[in-house]
Amino acid sequence: MKDNSRLIILISIGFTLLIFIIVFSRINNNRKLEQKIAMYSGSESCKPCHERFYELWAPSHHGLAMQEVSPGFIDTEIRNLTEGIAVGESLFSVEVSDSSLFFVQLEPGGELKRYKAVHALGGKYIYYFLTEFDRGRLHTLPLAYDCKTESWYNNPESGVRHFETIEDEALDWENHLYTFNTSCYSCHVSQLESNFNLEDLTYTTTWSEPGINCETCHGPSSEHIRVCVEAGEGEVPDDLKIILTSAYTPEQNDAACGSCHAKSGIVAPGYPPGERFYDYFNLITLENHDFYADGRDLGENYTMTTWSLNTCQMESDMHCVSCHTSSGRYRFSGENPNLACSPCHSDKVDNVSAHSHHKPESTGSECIACHMPKTVFARMDRSDHSFRPPMPKASMAFGSPNACNLCHHDQSAEWSQAWIEKTHGHNLGYQDETLRLGSYIRELRDENWNSLDKLNMGLVAGEFGEVYTTSYIRLLESCNEQSKWEGIMARKDDESPLVRSAVASALATNGSEEALDILMKLVNDDYRLVRINAANALSMYGNRYPGILNDTAVTEALNEYISSLTSRPDDWSSHYNLGNFYSAGADYQKALEAYQNSIKVYPEAIMPMVNAGYLYSLTGNMEASEKMFEMALSVEPDHEAALLNLALLYGETGNNERAISCFRRLLLVSDKNATAAYNLGILLNESDPIESLALLKNASAWDKNPKYSYTYAYFLGKEGNTPKAKTVLKGLLELNPGYTDAYFLMGTLMIEQGNGKEARKFLNEALLKDFFTDEQKQGIQALLKSIVE
Repeated sequence: MKDNSRLIILISIGFTLLIFIIVFSRINNNRKLEQKIAMYSGSESCKPCHERFYELWAPSHHGLAMQEVSPGFIDTEIRNLTEGIAVGESLFSVEVSDSSLFFVQLEPGGELKRYKAVHALGGKYIYYFLTEFDRGRLHTLPLAYDCKTESWYNNPESGVRHFETIEDEALDWENHLYTFNTSCYSCHVSQLESNFNLEDLTYTTTWSEPGINCETCHGPSSEHIRVCVEAGEGEVPDDLKIILTSAYTPEQNDAACGSCHAKSGIVAPGYPPGERFYDYFNLITLENHDFYADGRDLGENYTMTTWSLNTCQMESDMHCVSCHTSSGRYRFSGENPNLACSPCHSDKVDNVSAHSHHKPESTGSECIACHMPKTVFARMDRSDHSFRPPMPKASMAFGSPNACNLCHHDQSAEWSQAWIEKTHGHNLGYQDETLRLGSYIRELRDENWNSLDKLNMGLVAGEFGEVYTTSYIRLLESCNEQSKWEGIMARKDDESPLVRSAVASALATNGSEEALDILMKLVNDDYRLVRINAANALSMYGNRYPGILNDTAVTEALNEYISSLTSRPDDWSSHYNLGNFYSAGADYQKALEAYQNSIKVYPEAIMPMVNAGYLYSLTGNMEASEKMFEMALSVEPDHEAALLNLALLYGETGNNERAISCFRRLLLVSDKNATAAYNLGILLNESDPIESLALLKNASAWDKNPKYSYTYAYFLGKEGNTPKAKTVLKGLLELNPGYTDAYFLMGTLMIEQGNGKEARKFLNEALLKDFFTDEQKQGIQALLKSIVE
């Protein structure tokens, strides 16, 4: 009784202490947040001294990037929807009631739901509307307003990508990707804090003010105001305590704009204006199917990737603010738009008709008409920022848009090419390089490695530029050809941090000492993006090279990498990548926790289910493994990785009937899946040797894995077709002379065939090979002794 009393007292003290720690932690965090907020004074505080700039900013699309749906907004910006619009199986309409805007959902069963619009995003082309959902989520409503046509439309349907080789479909409007707190991420409000709680999946999101305010680009201004007030009227302090964008380098200007106007991943949270882009972001390039193979925009790609292809910015001091004001306006609006190009191209601007072959005052004689053609995606205009000339040949090759046919839409790309040949006959080869580079992108996306030698030569010579080089290296990650490393490693010292980061990422699967040396250098790189990619790659080397993970630079970079992943706790892919990191280090418990968190955040995320299922099987928990794979297939019934892993699991646990069923299903949904054909062939060998051999033949044809050819030869021999088996083995050894098992099987088949002389000659020649171990040589000698001639 006495001991129990002590235990109760200790538990009580411990619980009180825990509560105190939690409360103190929350108070401390709140204080930090309050201190951060106090640093920012808001855009209104800028107006007394900078009224002209304030008046330009306030009505701009930056200033109004998000605004309250007020009675004034409703009266001036939109009109009511009179007819319902189908969204999925529901019918949506819009109505104004009590000075508020409501979206009304009529469900198939007749039930009505009403959603109040509280914020509007955009306004240049489209208004999107946010409503309040549970758990603190602000969610995008399914109808959007087209400002040009003054009409409402189904927004999810407008976002369907028209990929070249991939089917896309509209997301359900309630999908988490339409959650403002998750996806819009600070590009429509200023100084946003999402405050996501992973435990209960709630947001307590805050921001200083809607829209992109002055302090987004200039940093917190409280100290600036203080020193200016203390200096007195008419006096300018030596230190203004503010970020002066007028002193930015071109790279700083591009990075500041790119923090929102780029298709990118976040490397570190809270990008401070003036900092380097690749310390906070990772740019998506042409490995992504959201670009055509020639680099033209396919969907809502923003502009930084194509801007990085722009030779004007590469060869001059040109940057975003050369043509755009800080509030997002085009500097030459209302003037001759060609003045933007005059500083470098006055010879063409002064005689624009001779260059454009269009009438001087026509749209076709505007530089941007041909060099910045506008395409439309999701009802928004997108200007190509690569500044490349019209390329009808690329349209023919890749299906990408070209400036000629965007105006002359009733004509073909062949017609446009004929006119270019007529008007620009002196320079007909200008499209060739884009066609060449784009053809490599298309091949690599299809996992066609036929141009690998050419790619290696180009990578070694450094001839592809930042975007294409990065794209090629990223696409080569799935290539199993060892020769690829020559080109990839050649770019280890590339001047672009984006390229170096791609090299670091690719080397994760190399494992050689040469790759280790490169990664140990890159982990000390000046750019965070390069360091964390190198650290992540090195985490795969821990078992092979003990001690490297204790290196100070590696440890620091690994901490940066983990921080980059945990900075977005509401992003399922962050937890998924964290799981992959822990899995590579064999910390399976932490990996499984990360995968489970990924699924918790996004219950339809399939890859964490597949990876968790694999880890459960690896640790012997077959029941949990099966549940994970089944969960993945309930989301996507034909998911290849889930089907394959489930089939392998059934085979491993002896449930051959289910394994056969899964492999057959996989072959139906996955064209030329060698792994499925190989395993199914083995499973069917006893019951149906004819189909078994056909499957094994296919596996060896679809994939040059020597194991597949060896197994095909083995079962051919088992069925008595020794000549065919020997032919298969001969072809295998020509491609893989170091595949030792093939020598034993070939010698055995010769002996069983009664051809001892041939077997003796073959095996004696094999003994001269330098890749056999002593034990293997003893095995060959034993085979030789068994020969009876």
